[in-house]
Amino acid sequence: MSINSIKPFTEKKGPFTDDVYEPNTEETFNAIRSSKILVIGAGGLGCEILKNLSLSGFQDIHVIDMDTIDLTNLNRQFLFRNKDIGKSKAKVASQFVMNRIPNVQITPHFCRIQDKDDLFYRQFQLVICGLDSTEARRWINHKLVTLLDPNDFSSLIPMIDGGTEGFRGQSRLILPTLSSCFECSLDMIPTNVTYPVCTIANTPRLPEHCIEWAHQLEWPKKFGDKPFDADDPSQVDWMYKTSLERAKHFDIEGVTLSLTLGVVKNIIPAISSTNAIIAASCCNEALKLISNVNPILDNYMMYSGDESVFTYTFKHERKPSCPVCGGS
Repeated sequence: MSINSIKPFTEKKGPFTDDVYEPNTEETFNAIRSSKILVIGAGGLGCEILKNLSLSGFQDIHVIDMDTIDLTNLNRQFLFRNKDIGKSKAKVASQFVMNRIPNVQITPHFCRIQDKDDLFYRQFQLVICGLDSTEARRWINHKLVTLLDPNDFSSLIPMIDGGTEGFRGQSRLILPTLSSCFECSLDMIPTNVTYPVCTIANTPRLPEHCIEWAHQLEWPKKFGDKPFDADDPSQVDWMYKTSLERAKHFDIEGVTLSLTLGVVKNIIPAISSTNAIIAASCCNEALKLISNVNPILDNYMMYSGDESVFTYTFKHERKPSCPVCGGS
């Protein structure tokens, strides 16, 4: 079924298809079926990627994620249900897709990516990241560069990286040492927002200032060394009410329960439609890379859906001083 769904894309050459590509051959379909793909992350983006890969004909997929399912995941991570709360994201997502799509084998790994050794990563032809962590991306980027043997081209493992934030997202293709790596683009990532203590304590102007005041100053004053637990509803309620009182005192509007959670947990907003678009782009690149049906992305695509729909593709250059790939 899955292979039939992509046959229209493989039946003839496109205007930019490589000369070596032969349309509609069994060799193309075998390459798709037999490729072993690793998906890192089984959250909003990872769920979409798993579904798309399976429907595109890939039959040997592994997924790794250390998280468990929370109630707040259910509005955008569509492979999960209420009965799954508390269970491994990787295990539940794998089973859900395999129950729906025949002939696909998805192997879940409920652990950190750092828990796997070099032998584990060497078995894959492609790695697709649906992560929400810069440090995790840096780690797997470094790992794939170190696995590359300059004298053995088959040791090169491409990485497709997807990321979303609200109505914006990006996908990129990284060929270790051949294209810019993730470390080359660290300058593009904004640092975490911080607020001066004097502003928080004396002259708050934003709702975020009031929340940070309650979090950084008032909580330790009232509870001492007791750490704040953002997953404890009673503690979150205290934080919200304390922030709201502070805001009212300074005539500041906008303190809400969701904003309070967003500030104290550093939550990145996620929208299901953005996840779907970026996951589609990532899986499109996976299909092109494995089958040669069309040229691959070179090498960075950004998407913005804030006001209408905007996409832009450009080549991110390697950084000459990159400490990971060398950049030269």
